[in-house]
Amino acid sequence: MATELETAQAMVTAYVEAEKAVLLGKEVRMGGPGLDRWLRFEDLGEICKGRKDWETKVARLQASAAGAPQFAGLSYSVADFSQ
Repeated sequence: MATELETAQAMVTAYVEAEKAVLLGKEVRMGGPGLDRWLRFEDLGEICKGRKDWETKVARLQASAAGAPQFAGLSYSVADFSQ
């Protein structure tokens, strides 16, 4: 069974492939949880938004897995001025 991170990475890949196909003038069928539709060039903005949303989720999951500190869902680092 795929982890949440693997699923999110697969969705980013699917959206990138959809962008490429649509930019070449093709129609693309996207499927996923609650999503089953045909996309055309006029849907490119929606495809880009979906890809960005999934990229954000991947980054959040990777930061969480790496143990990066977070505040309100945003990761941060603390400067070390001891030297």
